[in-house]
Amino acid sequence: MSQRVLLTSKEINIILHRLACQLLENHLDFSNTALIGIQPRGIFLAERLAKILKEEYKVKDIPLGFLDITFFRDDFGRGEILKANSTKMNFLVEDKKVVFIDDVLYTGRSIRSALTAIQSFGRPKSIELLTLIDRRFSRHLPIQPNYRGRQVDAINEEKVKVMWEENDGEDMVYLVSK
Repeated sequence: MSQRVLLTSKEINIILHRLACQLLENHLDFSNTALIGIQPRGIFLAERLAKILKEEYKVKDIPLGFLDITFFRDDFGRGEILKANSTKMNFLVEDKKVVFIDDVLYTGRSIRSALTAIQSFGRPKSIELLTLIDRRFSRHLPIQPNYRGRQVDAINEEKVKVMWEENDGEDMVYLVSK
């Protein structure tokens, strides 16, 4: 098994700032927008973006939630025992612009699950998707990100591994080959 670096810590930081600026451009004061990190790995990206928007761009009161999609997955109960994560949504999404945030967009199935799961919290006005890595040739469903950090052309045997300082001790993105 080999791995090569796709993004360094510095490159990730630059991408996060670009994504924050794109969100700011489209949502201005975030008065009617909610950021929702998809559990488990999208929460690190969502927290980082919210922090950048608050500290560097002085955006106040950004609703930030974490959505567990485990029980909405189409492979739930089909062999592998899945571990549920916690959902943290202290607000309703009724008539809000929702931005789903996940680290890697691969087949699109996680996003399909998130679209179903979010209905428990109201009916959003609109839903956008932000992803750090877009594996564009691996999609099973017609789902595309509105905001993407980097497109990666990885073949199916290759895996994109996103490391976060908060969870893994470093910020780095690797392409892992078997």
